[in-house]
Formats: sequence, structure tokens, C-alpha cells
Amino acid sequence: MNFQKILIAVDNSTCSEKAAKTGYELAKTFNAEVALVNIIEPMPATINQDLTLAPVFLESYDNSEENSHQLLKEIEDTYGNGIKTTYLSVVDTAAHGIIKQSDEWGSDLIVIGTYGRTGLYHFLMGSVAEHVARKSACPVLIIPNKAEV
Repeated sequence: MNFQKILIAVDNSTCSEKAAKTGYELAKTFNAEVALVNIIEPMPATINQDLTLAPVFLESYDNSEENSHQLLKEIEDTYGNGIKTTYLSVVDTAAHGIIKQSDEWGSDLIVIGTYGRTGLYHFLMGSVAEHVARKSACPVLIIPNKAEV
């Protein structure tokens, strides 16, 4: 396989950093470009009596978008080593947003970390990585949290 476009799904976690490190190493190996995707989970909107969004919601949305961009920049600065990187930051649910961004960007590979949760939490919440792997049109490399950085 020859990967030319590698999408790396990141959030603000250790397992995400491991995925970023691996994704950038693969990009270097294949001389590929990278897209870093960070999904901003939608917050429930507070509706005022006049049927407008409460300012608190709008302020937190702006901060989330700004924080997302900062996270992507920090990850590129840490692992990018000059590799062409695109930032994708969208409001969506995690699995759906990652798959949609991958399809739109045309990635050949998705690299994503997993928390490795088991038991009741996994049963109730499912796994974003597993959902992405099942629904993605391209191969998905899942980096376990136990992997060494």
C-alpha cells in the first residue's frame, strides 16, 4: 500500500498523542501529507425565552474552536517535522465527524488512538475507534493506549 494522505484523529489525550506520533512517522515513511482532525462535540444549546441561543453557548463554542486550532498547532509543532499538514476542526459527533472529514479530504489511511476501556463503560459508550474502523471507506490504524511513545 502507498499512503499519500493520512488523516490523524486527535483530542487532548495521551492516546491521541501516540496516534499523532505514529501517523507522522508513517507520513514520513510514505512521503505523505497529513490532516489533523479534531472534533468539537456539540454542546446542548440553551434557548432564551425569545428563542435565541444564549450568549454562554456562543462563547463556549468560540472558545472550543480556538482551543481546537491551538491543539492542532501544538501537535503539528511537536510531531510534524515539516510534513505538509492540514487542520480540520469541526462541530460533530466524534465518529461521524472523523469519517466525514476523511471522506471529504480523501484520506488513504486514518490513524486514531483508543483509550482501551473495557467492561460496562465500553458497553455503554462504545468505542469511537471501533465505529470509525467499521464505517470508514479507507483502512484505519488503531493505536492502543498501551503503546510506547
